[in-house]
Amino acid sequence: MSPAINRQIVLNSRPRGEPTLHDFRLEEQAIPEPGDGQVLSRTIYLSLDPYMRGRMNEGPSYVPPIALGGVMGGGTVSRVVASRHPSFKVGDLVSSFNGWQDYALSDGSDLNLIDSRLAQPSLALSLLGMTGFTAYHGLLNIGKPQAGETVVVASATGAVGSVVGQIAKLKGTRAVGIAGGAEKCRYAVDVLGFDVCIDHRAPDFAAQLAAATPDGIDVYFENVGGAVFEAVLPLLNINARVPVCGLIAHYNATELPAGPNLVPQLMSRVLTRRILIQGFIIADHFATGFAAFQRDMSPWVAEGKVQMREAFVDGLEQAPQALIDLLAGRHFGKVVVNVNPL
Repeated sequence: MSPAINRQIVLNSRPRGEPTLHDFRLEEQAIPEPGDGQVLSRTIYLSLDPYMRGRMNEGPSYVPPIALGGVMGGGTVSRVVASRHPSFKVGDLVSSFNGWQDYALSDGSDLNLIDSRLAQPSLALSLLGMTGFTAYHGLLNIGKPQAGETVVVASATGAVGSVVGQIAKLKGTRAVGIAGGAEKCRYAVDVLGFDVCIDHRAPDFAAQLAAATPDGIDVYFENVGGAVFEAVLPLLNINARVPVCGLIAHYNATELPAGPNLVPQLMSRVLTRRILIQGFIIADHFATGFAAFQRDMSPWVAEGKVQMREAFVDGLEQAPQALIDLLAGRHFGKVVVNVNPL
């Protein structure tokens, strides 16, 4: 049964360091009515992603911060329940940005129809959506891996990293994963097909990584930062490429890390080894690159060449704890909240 009210999880306070449950608040509102040209959709699946932590902070970034009392943002798979828009009808399944709530209004500009034949509609949030596109664009358009090269992937069993590794193997490279713990590393090798995976929690992590990359690193897909990047930096080859889509190790930081200033060492390596380090925000590339991504990824998924482990969490009210757990590395794969029945 659909709720008779619109439950919303809003930002109650701005975190200082790691988020807590107190930073979120559950509210109830009336279900809105669509006006001319609008669509009302009910959230089925909600995507949880590390970037959400950054939007909880105050201050300028690539998108405005979530306002205090504002609904937490996020990608969703939703069902159209009322429409006064010519392009959408009741019953349509759409990818959307409803955020952390049961219902949302849209003018249709942020809605994309999902093929009704898709067996797992939640994949529109992962392999066939923003997550997969992030991996595809960063690796292929910035990393530009060549057959025989070595590609190293941070957070190799995370939503983005797991796709990067699988695409790297499809392109004929040697894929080296980095993950937290023996279970994740086994999964990276046995299921995702990485050639080797290194546990970043190991006391000799840097030495293990060096041993696993005897020919150096040609592409390093960065979404972690911190000590992982420090171990990778000395191993980067001449003309190495480093796509940067996230820095999860720093999202909860409240001050600069202690220790020596490593910027001179970094810049010296960038110069002498002619390293390309390029950050990217995937929202900038949908208009020009998403169609090509779908043309490649759809058959890979259909043929089982690329897969995704989904970690489902039941209930909108569980989203805050699930995001806290995601940021702490307690999940692996794509974290999806079951908000309402399909």
